[in-house]
Amino acid sequence: MTEPLIFLDPFPRNEAMVYTPDTAEALARMGRVVTHFGSRAPDDLVEQNLAEMIVLVGQTAMPKERLDRAPNLRAILNVKANWEPNIDYAEAAARGIHVLSAAPAMAPAVAEFCIGQAIALARGLPQANALFRTGREKYGIAGNGRAVSLYDAPVGLIGYGNLGRELVPLLRPFTRDIAVHDPWLSDGYLATQGVRPVALDALLAQSRVIFILAGVTSENEGFLDAASLGRIGEDALVILASRAEVVDFDALLAEAASERLRVAIDVFPEEPAPADHPARNTPNVLFTAHLAGGLAPSYARIREMMLDDIGQILKGLPPLRMQRADPGLAAKMRSR
Repeated sequence: MTEPLIFLDPFPRNEAMVYTPDTAEALARMGRVVTHFGSRAPDDLVEQNLAEMIVLVGQTAMPKERLDRAPNLRAILNVKANWEPNIDYAEAAARGIHVLSAAPAMAPAVAEFCIGQAIALARGLPQANALFRTGREKYGIAGNGRAVSLYDAPVGLIGYGNLGRELVPLLRPFTRDIAVHDPWLSDGYLATQGVRPVALDALLAQSRVIFILAGVTSENEGFLDAASLGRIGEDALVILASRAEVVDFDALLAEAASERLRVAIDVFPEEPAPADHPARNTPNVLFTAHLAGGLAPSYARIREMMLDDIGQILKGLPPLRMQRADPGLAAKMRSR
């Protein structure tokens, strides 16, 4: 029998992230492997392999016309943490093709990072470090004038997907007062998760700590506008951890610059951020360069999930580890 063809086109993931020697060995035991790294696979290479392709790993464009030329395709595994608008999700679903994302593999590291950001903002750690380095530090209670604690703080999560589900257990030792706004999820479901479903305006007004975890879609881009940000209580902590496009970025910077809010930002409308971006001169913000999820344990989880699900699919069984695309929702996503 002809070996199943597994086609790897994982850019912007590189070889070290998704095709380590042990991963390559495991895939070779499953079938014939064709790889392309360093850029999106050229069209001619994709077309040469479409007819035999059983599993596609990557972000290769798969409109209906290409799906028509891939009669044996059983699965598309996106090893990023998003849904790109270059796949005909409805057509893939109609053909029984599994479309999967590695998003669950990144969530634990991002959730951990969020906790670190919240504590740093609450206790004023960046400012304390700067004061010490310039000889202006104050010791003990004298240096804790604006410090607050996460313990018993009312926390709000905007969005409750993979990241929210990983973050809530890490918040539990600090507080039981966790509110969630997610218009894609029912109040009943959120209640089963042990969180309090609330309207967006109530969450903004009532939360001492706000985690922005929502993905960006064709319907919610910029929904956290200047007016919404203005409803957040004085001196609240705001952690932007998902996609910058869901918020009016300039308005968020202005809220931080005025010292009305304490803000942590790990994602930007354009990455890398331009050298002259106003963010670089905005005070009272804890900036990091999209560091939350991209570390070695996350990529190890991606490889593990990918191998598990490819094995399942080649056995004719449903995948178990990666996130399945809902055709309607995936088609609305606008992640980069």
